[in-house]
Amino acid sequence: QVQLVESGGGLVQAGASLRLSCAASGRTFSTYAVGWFRQAPGKEREFVAAISWLARSTYYADSVKGRFTISRDNAKNTVYLQMNSLKPEDMAIYYCAADQALNTILGAASKIAYWGQGTQVTVSS
Repeated sequence: QVQLVESGGGLVQAGASLRLSCAASGRTFSTYAVGWFRQAPGKEREFVAAISWLARSTYYADSVKGRFTISRDNAKNTVYLQMNSLKPEDMAIYYCAADQALNTILGAASKIAYWGQGTQVTVSS
């Protein structure tokens, strides 16, 4: 069993940065791939970024590539999402999700085993 808790969201101006954290419980967290997803009001949930369990591979949505960086510290059971050059269109609730299968994170979000409760990111123009 893995429990995920996101933090680090807030209200920022366009162009600013935020770092989201996803803290996990569970001794086997280091064996899970982790993804960040977001959902804006009236829109479907969308993939943002993912990282493999050993952090050897990272993946990004085209809309955030070059601005966002996903990383993990398995010793701290935490995954981070560094968000730079934030835009109003980045405003959403951000969720982290974990699954032992990276392919599930990348292509079958409805089947992901564990989700956090989300953290709000608001970007003013």
